[in-house]
Order: sequence, then structure tokens, then C-alpha cells
Amino acid sequence: MKIKILLNGVGRIGKAILKQLLKNESFEIVAINEINPYIENIVYSINHDSTYGNLSDKFKVMEKNYIQNSTSRIKIINENSLLNVDLKEVDIIIDASGVKDDLEALKKLDVKAIFLTHPNANADINVVLGANEDKLDINTHKVISTSSCNATALLPALKLIDETKEIICGDIVTIHPLLNHQRVLDGSFIGSATRNVDYNFEFGRSSTQNIIPSKTTTIDACSYVLDKFNHDLISSNSLRVPTDTVGAINVTLFTKEKSSKDEIINLFEECEKNQKFPVFLNNYDPLVSSDFKQENKTTIIDHRYTDVKNSNMIKLLVWYDNEWGYASKTIDILKHYINKSNS
Repeated sequence: MKIKILLNGVGRIGKAILKQLLKNESFEIVAINEINPYIENIVYSINHDSTYGNLSDKFKVMEKNYIQNSTSRIKIINENSLLNVDLKEVDIIIDASGVKDDLEALKKLDVKAIFLTHPNANADINVVLGANEDKLDINTHKVISTSSCNATALLPALKLIDETKEIICGDIVTIHPLLNHQRVLDGSFIGSATRNVDYNFEFGRSSTQNIIPSKTTTIDACSYVLDKFNHDLISSNSLRVPTDTVGAINVTLFTKEKSSKDEIINLFEECEKNQKFPVFLNNYDPLVSSDFKQENKTTIIDHRYTDVKNSNMIKLLVWYDNEWGYASKTIDILKHYINKSNS
């Protein structure tokens, strides 16, 4: 029997989750809740995508409040809160809206689990594959955060280095593609309720004409998963760049134990060979960001730039697809949850 999914929000991440779940016979998306009131526009945005291309099996608007293609029939709902949605046909909610609802109220909803595609310190658990998936408890964890795209990429690498070399301090810079809340041309400041930002002058500048420096919540998100990796251990900032998808993280780590460059490379090579989930990928080819578009592995170590200085300073460059790749990890965590439930 298929697991019945309600997808809350079909923005950039929601659409990537939708398209990947459509290819998985274990799941059925029975409903989409989306505040966009125009069902024709919802269908249009699902069928046509400037970043990942058009959907081959396109949806059409059928009778009122339903869309359909050759394999799926999905009800469209326009509620401003999950608390108002009829869930009698739903097993699991994937909340890709970014809206921070009352978690205590969400826990009372009559579904097996709710997956949040954003970090949340108050979720029952924040999960990153390759970091803490063994801590997921289906009996006590109902509201499950799948963390952030940055933490999903970074944390498995941090954990691996820390377990073998013990990190004593470090710094990261995320190089992140532009996002929908930024401006195309210079305008007024940007505020974002879903990102806890009252105002940001820099994000009011043109996202297509500038590299924009910013703070990043990456280390906050990491600390929700493994509390050692916090701002006392690792400093951070971000550069927002005018590309559509695929981010990178420039990582500098100082360790207690000594290392060599070859040793660090071998460490990641062995990890990729023996990994339980599709997380690590080692790259040696002369690639650029677009070459990693739609790559499901999300901790891509570019060994052209792996280095060790004075035996205790490790340099890494980590690539990740911040939309498609991150969405694939949300689905992998969902599948991990289902497998634990079945066993």
C-alpha cells in the first residue's frame, strides 16, 4: 500500500520534492496545499521550470480543485495553515512552505509524521543523513526537520573529520545561489518572516548584478543536529551569487590530530565506498557548478582543492545542489523513516 503524502507548499523545494516523489512507486501525493489561489498557475509552475527543464508528463487542471497527469491525480487546497486542512486521507505531511507553524499544534494533527524542510530548534529531531540518522525514533519523533541545504552538505564532512582528527576550531564560507526573496534590481530592504529577518539592506540590492555578503544560519542548523558544531567552534558567513542553483562551501578546519593531504582524501574515498545513504561524492574532474545540477549526492568533496597545511589545518571545497539535491535528502530521510516503521 502506498504512503499517502500531503505536500505543503510548491515553491522551489516543494516542486523538486514533488517531481522526485512522482517517480517513486512507494508514495502517492494525494494533495498539495498552496497559498497561491490560481490553480492554473500552480500547474504552469510545476510543468515549466527554467532551472531543471520542463516536465515531460505534464499536469492539467481537471474538475474543480484537482490536477492530473498520466500517473497522478492530486487535490489542490488553498489553506493558510496546516491546522485547517482535512487530513483523513493523509499519512504523512511534507511541509516545504518555510512557514513556522505552532509545533505543539502540529504534533496533534492526525498523521504519522510531519517533515519540515527547514531547520527548527524545537522540532522533535533535526536529521542530516551521514550525521545522526541513527537517532531517529519513530515512536517519539513526529515533527522531523530535514535541516537545511547547507547543513546537509557540510555536517557529514565535519563529523567525519571530527571523529578521526578532532576539530578544535574552523571557519566556513557558503557560496549560495540567489533565492526568490531577493530583488532582481536594486530596491528597498528585504524582510523575511520565514527566515527571521526583520530587514536586510544588502538583499535589497540587485541579486543578478552583485555578489552579496550575508550572515548564514548554517552553523545554527548544524548545532540542532549535533550540538558540538556550534558558533563557539566554527565561524561562518555567506556570499550570495547570481547563479540559479548549486552551492559551494569553502571550509577551513584546525584539528588536534595531525593529517596529510593523502590521508584526508583517502578518508573521504573510503567513506564514499562504505556509505549507507547516497551522501558523499568525491570529485577530481575540472567541473563547474552547473555540472552538479540534479546531483542527488549532497556532500561533494572537490579534491582539486583539498589541502593540509602544517599538518593541522585542513582545507575543503564542498559542492551541493541546494534545491534538487537537498530535496532528494528529504525524501531519503522519509524513506529511512518508513523503513524503520516497517521493521
